[in-house]
Amino acid sequence: MFTAAELLEINTLLIPENKIVILTHYNPDGDAIGSSLGLKHYLKAKGIHAEVIVPNDFPKFLKWMPEARKTLIAEYKRKVASDLINEADVIFCLDFNSPSRIGLLGEWLTHAGGKKILIDHHQQPEPFDYVYSDTVIPATCQMIYHFIEAMEDEKLVNRDVAECLYTGIMTDTGGFRFRSTSATTHRIVASLIEKGADPAMITSNTWDTNTVSRLHLLALILGRIQVVKDGKVAILYLTREELKEYGFQKGDTEGFVNYGLSILGVKMAAFFMEDLYDDFVKISFRSKDDMDVNQFSRKYFSGGGHINAAGGKSHESLQETIETFKSRIEGEDHL
Repeated sequence: MFTAAELLEINTLLIPENKIVILTHYNPDGDAIGSSLGLKHYLKAKGIHAEVIVPNDFPKFLKWMPEARKTLIAEYKRKVASDLINEADVIFCLDFNSPSRIGLLGEWLTHAGGKKILIDHHQQPEPFDYVYSDTVIPATCQMIYHFIEAMEDEKLVNRDVAECLYTGIMTDTGGFRFRSTSATTHRIVASLIEKGADPAMITSNTWDTNTVSRLHLLALILGRIQVVKDGKVAILYLTREELKEYGFQKGDTEGFVNYGLSILGVKMAAFFMEDLYDDFVKISFRSKDDMDVNQFSRKYFSGGGHINAAGGKSHESLQETIETFKSRIEGEDHL
């Protein structure tokens, strides 16, 4: 958490007269959108307006959250986003640890003069004016709740705040399944429910939203999962042609990598997908126990994230990338 002195300084910045923006990472997920909107609604309850800006669009299954559709998508309104960041007095940076993680917003953030406040749970954060970094906490949404507590503003957690924060915690913990989910996480979730979050509604709006294209793609990859490294590593993949054939929409492949990890005996799963427009392969890694996919991804695939969940990319062809992965994983003796 921020120090007591830092909290006092931040409190002096959170006034209606200041221009405040909230930024999150490229390809925003449930934790990114949930933490950004949760913080926005908390500030609104304090009488403070804040703009949420994301680098690119996010999945439809996250747009049910309160005021989600008011989020400014920078790829569609670059000048508006650039001006807001440049003119901001305070810039909250949520769920990312480096300007390089926020796409076209990164350069604007680097040159902006406003106070930059980082709240994030990824490893190796870069310097910001104020940093609240904790890699043990499973979701940035949980960190936002801790921040609100530290500001002694728990009474301002209303239904809008609660719904957004619950969504981010739920999605980033895999439905409270990942080992980073703690007793404290569950206590916070209980408090969010008491403050108006409806678990059944949130789960339905977020996860019970399959499209026909998503189910077709899921059936395709499930029919050809490869298991290597003596049954300890699962490989899933999709080509650009397959994405086009089945009418891929943003968010359709969310969670696919977890199906590989669900196989009995598998300790690591890797999902490879050709980008729909650009010439590179996006990679998602998941693992169990002490298999550190964050370090693996950083070392071999220009990525990073958490010990048990990380992403990366490759500029080789899809098949070359998969073969490279197979050769790298053979060298991991602890699997």
